[in-house]
Amino acid sequence: MTEQPKVALITGSAKGLGKMTALLLAESGCDIILNYVQSQKEANLLCERIQAQGRRCMAIQGDVANPMEMNRLVKSAVAEFGGIDILINNAGPFVRERKLFSEYSQEDINYLMHGNLLGVMQLDHLVLPMMRNKKWGRIIHFGFGHAAEARGWPHRAVYAAAKVGLVSFTKTLAVEEAPYGITVNMICPGDIRGLNKEKMIAEVEQELDPESPRGRPGAGEDIARVITFLCEERSDFITGNIMDVSGGLDPIRAIIGLSQQK
Repeated sequence: MTEQPKVALITGSAKGLGKMTALLLAESGCDIILNYVQSQKEANLLCERIQAQGRRCMAIQGDVANPMEMNRLVKSAVAEFGGIDILINNAGPFVRERKLFSEYSQEDINYLMHGNLLGVMQLDHLVLPMMRNKKWGRIIHFGFGHAAEARGWPHRAVYAAAKVGLVSFTKTLAVEEAPYGITVNMICPGDIRGLNKEKMIAEVEQELDPESPRGRPGAGEDIARVITFLCEERSDFITGNIMDVSGGLDPIRAIIGLSQQK
């Protein structure tokens, strides 16, 4: 009897790192559930591309910061695919404008916390019963470089607090779910910028990046290939880990140094 392909749900997967993760998981044999908020056109094009590879794929709209939309997302995915084996929590709102914590509105604080911590916890909670039932599951959270150190990040107070809270949750959930064959890990991407988020390593390996100890800029494949490895059948002994994939770059330390000099 042929084993059914694993079903992977990747939030925020119409573009960027989520898109690259969807493509590599599809290449590894997974059926894919894409998720987007506003990028419907990009999601549909990616869905067609994955289907052309012979994999099942669908795109579902939904904001991770909205509990009702996440409930609808999971119900739609289960109705179409029968369950979710792999959950990649890629989506998470980020305020690019640098602001002191005192300058944030209450609405900003709530949205960032829901999108980066509470919404992730809720989505995990929704998929855990079906993973437990199968005695198999893979959950990936996204953090930022050196999140495991709980270091301060000036002008990113709310986002950093949410992700650092997610570090503890990742480690706790990994221990609780290990007896059920479910692994839980966190990926912390480096400073991968712009179009590089959707590039393969071969496309950037000859470029120079003076800020990176590795000497080259990061690519989406750098992140997606680690996630794909963690989702493999025999990666079940790797759980509760917070993995920096950054080429050795630590941009936060430089920011903190500048802040302390002022």
